[in-house]
Amino acid sequence: MAKILVEDQEDQTSIPFLRGILIRSLQDAGIVFKDAYELSTAVRTRLDKAKTIRLTSIELRELVIAELTASTDPETVIRYKQKKTPIVIHVEQRDGQLIPFSRLEYQHQLENIGIEGDEAAAVVGTVYKHLLDRHIELITSRRLGELTYRYLRHAHELGPAVAKRWLIWRDFINSGRPLIYLIGGTAGSGKSTIASMLASRLEIVRTQSTDMLREVMRTMVPEQLLPVLHESSFTAWSALPEQRHDPEKTAESSLIDGYLTQANLLSVAIEAVIQRGLRERVSLILEGVHIHPLLISKLEADSDAVVIPIMVSVLKRKRLQRQIRGRGTDVPQRRAERYLKHFEDIWRLQSYLLSEADSTNMSIVINEDRDKVFREVMRITIDVLAKDFTGTSKTVFS
Repeated sequence: MAKILVEDQEDQTSIPFLRGILIRSLQDAGIVFKDAYELSTAVRTRLDKAKTIRLTSIELRELVIAELTASTDPETVIRYKQKKTPIVIHVEQRDGQLIPFSRLEYQHQLENIGIEGDEAAAVVGTVYKHLLDRHIELITSRRLGELTYRYLRHAHELGPAVAKRWLIWRDFINSGRPLIYLIGGTAGSGKSTIASMLASRLEIVRTQSTDMLREVMRTMVPEQLLPVLHESSFTAWSALPEQRHDPEKTAESSLIDGYLTQANLLSVAIEAVIQRGLRERVSLILEGVHIHPLLISKLEADSDAVVIPIMVSVLKRKRLQRQIRGRGTDVPQRRAERYLKHFEDIWRLQSYLLSEADSTNMSIVINEDRDKVFREVMRITIDVLAKDFTGTSKTVFS
């Protein structure tokens, strides 16, 4: 695809034609993302067919107006022609604070209920157009949430089920309850990446890995006292003295014994981190191979925190091997070759953890695509929240 330059005759400068910039200007005219994307693509296609490599900003504007005239309502065309400065819309929070309405941030909020980015962008575009058409410059967060709920209910691709997820999520956000994510999985499963993504998307500042807790414990307890603590989760069996003179055990049972022994040693530190989060009512993400269903069953149930245990898995051997190799590229000190040498042990350990998760109804997420994983985790989250939800749109947005 050839580069197309747009000349600004006033500034006497040239910049590449960028669909993203055109999409944004169309959205400022009240066009929803999907339509803005299609229109900007149509403009690009027309320029490519005409083999255009250079045009003025005025010519580009006339071309956009022609496309708009053929595909949208006259009011939108007028709004685009007049180049009106977009209305600055402020959202009044529950505490009275005013913040500018950001379509991108609001899109991320919608993505938090497990819908795809383009679907979220389309809904935000519709809501934004509603506000522009009515010249609304100030709206409460409750009213904005209710308006979004209404559009979600009537969106052809989404509908009442998705609208209810939004209702449940907004009710949770308003409640102030903390989220505790417990993310388990073997080496290379992607649990650390998923934890970082969740922390970023949900603005959770407290994250902890069980590997780090194990490293702290190693500095406090010498290897001579607890050798099993100084091994990897998949080689911990080699530090158990009974393994050296018990030929009856299979390689798999020895592996599991070693893992459980190490996980049990770490459980005190893990529980302490979780309990502190519960006491302080702060959201927390704890990830690591030592997140085990037995550990979760020990957690106190007298807190209103929402605890979301998840086991991350990679079900294809070659993919897991590739991800382990990637660890060596991204973080050399992780010594990917050592993990690959023990790949069969890692694979057996994953099978054990998945079986345990399945038998205890712990949610299992297959890590194949980052965006899909995020949507799946958020759907699991809302399914957990739904168990306690008894509200309606009136109670949530009253």
